Amino acid sequence: MEASTRLAGIPRSSPAAAPSAMRIPNSRRRLLSAGPDTIACMNLEGSTALVTGASRGIGRAIALRLAREGAAVAVNYRRRAAEAENVVALIQQQSGRALAVQADVGDIAQVRAAAGRIARELGPIDILVNNAGAMAKGDLADFDYTQMEAMRRTNVDGLVHATRAVVDGMKARGFGRIVNLTSVAAHGTAISGTTFYAATKAAVIALTRRFAMELGPHGITVNAVAPGFIPTDMATGGGSPSEVQATMHAMAARAMVRRTGLPEDIANAVAFLVSPESSFITAQTLTVDGGRMDYIAHP
Repeated sequence: MEASTRLAGIPRSSPAAAPSAMRIPNSRRRLLSAGPDTIACMNLEGSTALVTGASRGIGRAIALRLAREGAAVAVNYRRRAAEAENVVALIQQQSGRALAVQADVGDIAQVRAAAGRIARELGPIDILVNNAGAMAKGDLADFDYTQMEAMRRTNVDGLVHATRAVVDGMKARGFGRIVNLTSVAAHGTAISGTTFYAATKAAVIALTRRFAMELGPHGITVNAVAPGFIPTDMATGGGSPSEVQATMHAMAARAMVRRTGLPEDIANAVAFLVSPESSFITAQTLTVDGGRMDYIAHP
């Protein structure tokens, strides 16, 4: 039982830094200066975002969406340099600012070096989207446990490394938005082969809530997005076109809206959670799954 004379993790006082001492993105300044009847718009001008694993799939869609809202975007990749540069080119074609940054999120030294470069070339990081992920399939009877370390290194350690690399600056400025990508697998779906992947993604949800409690007094919100089935390369596992179509048909039947998701569906949710409108939302997991109906049981 956790009990004491005050709530754990909440300081006795949290004096706000003087506005003149903080670097606040233009979007946040507009919200702070707006009157109570003003409707804010989802605008990230003046912000700098780091999206990990952004060369393809969901990360690519997130990078493009945040750039469309006005953020300067650091497109992180580990091996796919050409794809990352393509994302940067698409952003620049729309007069946006972007930078491709190589770093293995599982290596803290590489992540810190990348964060330093981003700050120098794009500006201090206001938004962090921990999207980089890895998946090794298997259940209790057949999982190759030698793959667990590599999966955990990316899905869990990578999130911690990236957060640690940017959070001191966010604290100093009194502002930050962090969104972690988890999965509906962490909620417990009936899909086989996701047992140990789900364990790493459940850790993401726990870390999201703990980090939110720790960082909230510093003006930093931390939330998670749990995608349902999105037919990315990782999700389809390199299957043939006919196999992918069969999988998509089967997964669509498990959703109330009777379709599978798109990377843009997840990008839309992330864009909201990093926007000025979401300033009173933290420690939450937003499930974006089309109303999946195949959960094992209620938690």
